[in-house]
Amino acid sequence: MSDADLSAPCPWAGNDPFYIAYHDKEWGRPVTDDRRLFEKICLEGFQSGLSWITILRKRERFREVFAGFDFHAVARFDERDVERLLGDPGIIRHAGKINATINNAARAVEMEREFGSLAAYFWSFEPHPEGRPDELTWENLRQIAQTETSKALSKDLKKRGWKFVGPTTCYAFMQAMGLVNDHIETCPARAEVEALRDNLERPAKKV
Repeated sequence: MSDADLSAPCPWAGNDPFYIAYHDKEWGRPVTDDRRLFEKICLEGFQSGLSWITILRKRERFREVFAGFDFHAVARFDERDVERLLGDPGIIRHAGKINATINNAARAVEMEREFGSLAAYFWSFEPHPEGRPDELTWENLRQIAQTETSKALSKDLKKRGWKFVGPTTCYAFMQAMGLVNDHIETCPARAEVEALRDNLERPAKKV
């Protein structure tokens, strides 16, 4: 194996500078901020059937029209807001996904009341490192679309009334928000992300 192979970043970022920046500065870094967690689970829902780069390029507009993903504000959206959003060419104009985001905001408010924060809820689904591949390569990462943990998260969210939160969507959310470190072994970002995870104070459930 060449020195270049030993320091090869995750191939999925490709050559697009926008995507590379997302990989290098955001993806996999642990997040405990409730708004960012809510934003990501919603945008993963919008991504269903599309490519993530499509959503990423529209993310700033999504933030503008969805009140910065303040779920307390989004939970108060009404039919006029739905019409406004359906008429906005800067986002994905899908009625089901728009209505799901508003619904999910209301469910997020309930979850915050129960757990103290969305972070406390989502991080309770951080998987145990056992059962993960000993060496994460691009080849075996491509085989992981969902896991038992993402299935459990999806099932629990659906039971709580969330929409567009299938197990594949939930696993992509877990990867991006740092609940798992899926930077491949040769990626320079892997060690940085692992250090952040090692030093992270996991959010506690409200007692």
